[in-house]
Amino acid sequence: MDFLVDIVLANFHRVLFSVAIFVAAYIVYRLFAREVMKLKDRKRLEEHIAFTIVRFGKWIIGLVVFSAVLAQFDITLGMLSAVVSLVGGTIVGFAAINTVGNAIAGLIVMTSRPFNVGDRIFFKGQFADIVSIDLIYTKMVTLDNVLISLPNQELLKSEIVNYQSEKVVRRHVAVTPGYETDREEMEKALLEAAGAVPRVLKEPKPYVWVTEFQDYAPEYTLYVFIDDIGGLPEIDSELHKAVLDTCRIRKIDISTPMLLKQV
Repeated sequence: MDFLVDIVLANFHRVLFSVAIFVAAYIVYRLFAREVMKLKDRKRLEEHIAFTIVRFGKWIIGLVVFSAVLAQFDITLGMLSAVVSLVGGTIVGFAAINTVGNAIAGLIVMTSRPFNVGDRIFFKGQFADIVSIDLIYTKMVTLDNVLISLPNQELLKSEIVNYQSEKVVRRHVAVTPGYETDREEMEKALLEAAGAVPRVLKEPKPYVWVTEFQDYAPEYTLYVFIDDIGGLPEIDSELHKAVLDTCRIRKIDISTPMLLKQV
């Protein structure tokens, strides 16, 4: 115990200076973060960019403090990096490569802005709402209320459909009644179904195309337009229900005939 006390007393001025550096750095960081948040509140910076700037500032200030404290005890960054290299340079190197790659990808996402916080995207077969765009990860919440933190490198490799960037989008429903069904009757039924869904736009008008001739039934596709992107999955469901109900009322069989197996 006395040995530790002697060490502290011998380096008292260095310890005191290091504490002063920590306090000063904390004050500088708080002032810096406050000014950046003011710019965000004034709509001069977007939310995810503001948080990224604050995080960058925190890292830079931390690195300066770390270097200054080490210098007080005659430890240089070169000496420290040599020790780190001996202990686990390879592991740290691989981790750094992935981190730097994700950071660069994060900067690309932030500058190219394929989507913004709050946008609804279609990603890997499901809808999700963007929660935050950070330097390393982009966070999104699925319709099942599951939070996904996706590395930005993986995000750049994936195909993403951003529905929030469009004011009006087209949706469709395809059905396959038999060839015996009257074409005009089928088209009237589908348009009637579109008119039964309140959130389907009247303009542009819904329309029906014959999109394919299958072996046992033609394919009719109803196209509609909506502008409520947040309710897109619910509107799709309402549209399918309306088509199903209308066809049942009109006694139109939309099941696709199947070839019976020969015994």
